[in-house]
Amino acid sequence: MDNEIPFELGTNKSDINMNEVVGTCDILFLCLDTLRYDVAKKAESEHTIPVLGQYGAFEKCIAPANFTYPSHHAMFIGFLPAPASAKSISDRELLFFPKKIGMGHKPPPNAFLFDGASFIEGLAQVDYHTLCIGGVAFFDKRSDIGKVLPSMFEESHWTPKFSCVNPQSATNQVEFTMKKINELPKDKKVFCYINFSAIHYPNYFYQDGEKKDTIETHQKALEYVDCSLKPLFELFKKRNKTFVIVTSDHGTCYGEDGYKFHGINHSSVNHVPYKHFFL
Repeated sequence: MDNEIPFELGTNKSDINMNEVVGTCDILFLCLDTLRYDVAKKAESEHTIPVLGQYGAFEKCIAPANFTYPSHHAMFIGFLPAPASAKSISDRELLFFPKKIGMGHKPPPNAFLFDGASFIEGLAQVDYHTLCIGGVAFFDKRSDIGKVLPSMFEESHWTPKFSCVNPQSATNQVEFTMKKINELPKDKKVFCYINFSAIHYPNYFYQDGEKKDTIETHQKALEYVDCSLKPLFELFKKRNKTFVIVTSDHGTCYGEDGYKFHGINHSSVNHVPYKHFFL
């Protein structure tokens, strides 16, 4: 890498030193697939997500892309959702950063510099067991495209019980994750990624009597996922100090300004919640 980047990327310092996290902590990455920022903040203000709510406020961020597949490719190389207030790449917090991205010689302070095609591969190279629990179709491994993201992990799982159409998907995902974590040696560090599908369409069944998806059922789906997280957090607390990342890959529209679904650009799609914390 012979050229310096035209701005001080190295001035972007995370509040977390990932070089102290990696190697000492388990890492749990929870993607609440399709969760909108405004819905997350409403649930937060109404105190209806007590499990996640006890770990600080969600930050308003910009999703890397407007649907699952490209957003995950960005996140898995370290470009997690950026603060909505960011005016430059140097304004974003980078927890993971590739050693050889071709952007100059000065890496972001406190970022974990990884080798490989993703930070997942980089963690595996420093002796983490990497585990993926799929949810939406891009993780179901039933098609060539559905195999791409799971193939980044040493171990990946998906069943129809984890999919969007199963009203108990989050419960099933958490129970299965706990089983897999309990099979690992206590001294084996783990990077566990879960793609929760419950908030994605359809979500009407999380509100009694509702027959169609609405922004209200979207929030009810988030509240269901939150309830499902309690035993998972308790397991990781007992196992090891754990660093947790919670975010969404994109939001979605329910008719705002005539927009529907996602895969298009609208503030309801582009704005997502983000937080990280230690258990």
